[in-house]
Amino acid sequence: MLTAIIVEDMPDALQLLKSDLEANHTDIQVIDTAQSVVEAAKALRKQQPDILFLDIMLGDGTGFDVLEIFPDLTSKIIFVTASDEYAIRAFKFAAIDYVLKPYSNEELAEAIAKAKAQIQPNKERLDILKDTLQAPEEKPKKISLHTLDKIIIVDLEDIVRCESDSNNTIFYLNNGQKVFVTKTLKYFADMLKSYQFLRVHQSHLVNLQCISAFIKTDGGYLMLKNGENVPVSVRKKQEVIDILDRMHR
Repeated sequence: MLTAIIVEDMPDALQLLKSDLEANHTDIQVIDTAQSVVEAAKALRKQQPDILFLDIMLGDGTGFDVLEIFPDLTSKIIFVTASDEYAIRAFKFAAIDYVLKPYSNEELAEAIAKAKAQIQPNKERLDILKDTLQAPEEKPKKISLHTLDKIIIVDLEDIVRCESDSNNTIFYLNNGQKVFVTKTLKYFADMLKSYQFLRVHQSHLVNLQCISAFIKTDGGYLMLKNGENVPVSVRKKQEVIDILDRMHR
């Protein structure tokens, strides 16, 4: 039997999650609930559960305040957040799993399964999540990349380009390092499109700051500052030319 504590400031949402766990996850016993940072601290001082369901926004602070009070927390954390594009983006940048309110039974079950298997997010990944949530209009400085066996944190400006490899993505960094990530290029193209990354080809996503020139011969390709060449698809050619024109005005 696994133990759980739910930290959620909306009484209806708290009761719904508690009921869902009792009805559908009989191997999890809810030993306490809390609706604020203060209540959560009291509950966690009594007993640290196997799983902590942690809402991000609480009436008297945030879920991060709870984690700062307990830096050595051993509980597996399932973050619970409302459906908000900035929040979702922040979790993706930090490569931290979450469950989105309102959630389905399948989504809750998947989050629990991941929590049971996961290694705790370290402070640096939690800081990425916190910083990106607190400044939603600003360009994130770092991104967490999920490889087959670990999570690597890189500066966004150090990414030169990304290349599709079936359902995976290869990141090419300024220092020559390649990082093989187990997510599709589309996933990263959608995530990074607001931050001067452009998908110039079905298989290529490029950091606009790393482009040296657009060469119109041989079907059209980009010459990068590191000496690499990247093909540009026919339907992307005009968009690339227009963007580079705007950048150099």
